[in-house]
Amino acid sequence: MVQSNPGSRPEPALDVITIGRSSVDLYGQQIGSRLEDIGSFAKSVGGCPANIAIGTARLGLKSGLITRVGDEQMGRFIREQSAREGVATDGIATDKERLTALVLLAVEAEGVSPMIFYRSDCADMALDEGDIDENFIRSSRAVLVSGTHFSRPNTEAAQRKAIRIAKANGCKVIFDIDYRPNLWGLAGHAEGFERYVKSDRVSSKMKETLPDCDLIVGTEEEILIASGADDVLGALKEIRRLSPATIVLKRGAMGCIVYDGPIADDLEAGIVGEGFPIEVFNVLGAGDAFMSGFLRGFLRDEPLKTCATWANACGAFAVSRLLCSPEYPTWAELDYFLKTGSQHRALRKDEAINHIHWASTRRGEIPLLMALAIDHRSQLVSVADELGVGHEKIVAFKRLAVSAAARVSNGRDGYGMLIDERFGRDAFFDAATKNFSWIGRPVELPGSKPLRFEFSQDIGSQLVEWPLGHCIKCLCFYHPDDPAELKSEQQEKLRTLFEAARKVGRELLVEIIAGKNGPLTDDTIATALEELYALGIKPDWWKLEPQASSEAWKKIDAVIAKNDPWCRGIVLLGLEAPADELISCFEATLAAPSVKGFAVGRTIFADAARAWLSGAMNDEEAIADMAGRFRQLTEAWLKTRDRQ
Repeated sequence: MVQSNPGSRPEPALDVITIGRSSVDLYGQQIGSRLEDIGSFAKSVGGCPANIAIGTARLGLKSGLITRVGDEQMGRFIREQSAREGVATDGIATDKERLTALVLLAVEAEGVSPMIFYRSDCADMALDEGDIDENFIRSSRAVLVSGTHFSRPNTEAAQRKAIRIAKANGCKVIFDIDYRPNLWGLAGHAEGFERYVKSDRVSSKMKETLPDCDLIVGTEEEILIASGADDVLGALKEIRRLSPATIVLKRGAMGCIVYDGPIADDLEAGIVGEGFPIEVFNVLGAGDAFMSGFLRGFLRDEPLKTCATWANACGAFAVSRLLCSPEYPTWAELDYFLKTGSQHRALRKDEAINHIHWASTRRGEIPLLMALAIDHRSQLVSVADELGVGHEKIVAFKRLAVSAAARVSNGRDGYGMLIDERFGRDAFFDAATKNFSWIGRPVELPGSKPLRFEFSQDIGSQLVEWPLGHCIKCLCFYHPDDPAELKSEQQEKLRTLFEAARKVGRELLVEIIAGKNGPLTDDTIATALEELYALGIKPDWWKLEPQASSEAWKKIDAVIAKNDPWCRGIVLLGLEAPADELISCFEATLAAPSVKGFAVGRTIFADAARAWLSGAMNDEEAIADMAGRFRQLTEAWLKTRDRQ
């Protein structure tokens, strides 16, 4: 028996805990194709409760998830991605006997999305009463139960235990009817997209739940199955007979109707939020986005009309994009859309909204970045050739540089590395084990002007192979006074790279060096950045050469603030300047809050590289030399920031 004292209950730490399905969704990337013909898939967290936990977290609610995942890579992905999204993972149990559920999906045509559920004896369907922790439930203002988890005795028992605890402690109970006939054994494996099969057994289970609910949400088909009625109006009246809950009827492109009292004979006699006509791209997951938007309002005591408007807007975002949870809007994105709207019926084509979406869902904050840049290729080749040393020695030296940087960073936040693909493959593998906050890699052909990419001009095909956490770095020798033809060619190249980066979901750092191509005044770099922003190029980072004055930094900072307040910031480059000279440049950057750190190379490694390649230094001496120089710069930078 659940014992509680609602009167002594502390302020809940969470707004909502969702319970039930969690899966890894594998979405076919070829649009307009049968699932049989899909050649590649995009991976994301899926399953109604998991989607809603992420969707509400993105909208600023404090959410948690109760589910089971397998003791394997896909289970860890769900746990880790949920945590990255801000979802409390205390309720995610690891099932050592079962695999994480998978779902294969495709967009075959507008509104037609075949799917296959791989859920035979999967982890989340083994959820039981033991997975429901009373203290965790009591930590939330609301719990959300979902229809699929009433389909088996063990999962039903788990949800009913959560409901009892919630009711005893004054928590709201939310019911997402979430009806998938084939998950109740009422349709074949190939019928994952089937929305409705009448079943007295299912209706009976649903009706048992309705009296305990404060909010009930479903499509027309789901309202029918929850009530057992044969028409929507009759279904609403039957639900109302059983429950005083607020009822939300989802009607797809027509938005929703909210019923918060007696059900009239007119189906339309309810509360209707603002609608958003958009182009339907993929309907899967739209209901979970809708629920997330509704709960943002409902759990913050907003008027039901506002709740419905936010829900409709979130649903509009979801149906205009391919994936489920990764495509749900953040509060910043939703707020912008509600205030400004969009000229595009296909929201996925709105660059302003897409930029906010991208920037507000990036992996983690990086308020400080101190990076050792070892992505140099031509400079190290020149030294090796001068010394008569084989280029394979460069590969080994770069691994020593990783060891040096790791010795300084010691697993702390704010440290990173720039490593190239040509000589740095082994160094990448080493860096992956060192817990760096940031890893970047270059794509430019060294020294090229006009800009060229190193391995192929088809840059997008290269980026697909990169780890998601690797940041693209591109150096462009660019000056506002360059000839018009040269500027146009380089701008087009950078725009192509920016579009490719966004398409494949990788961050982009653009490095601009102007001082080697003309005079460097207080306006030079600010003007260069303004020109690139005017083309719609909005990199996550800028890497810039030291400026002669604080005024130059102020102007650069103002350009970034005006054009892209979501920019992560600027890192300073070194240009092989002596350490003392570079440290003196740190002071001037105090005028620009956008400057977050540095990414310096030859100042740190040049002497060690020559000595080690010539045999005058051993491995440990080279590592110690580079670590000492890197540490000197990091300590100087942190000391400067202490005065900011």
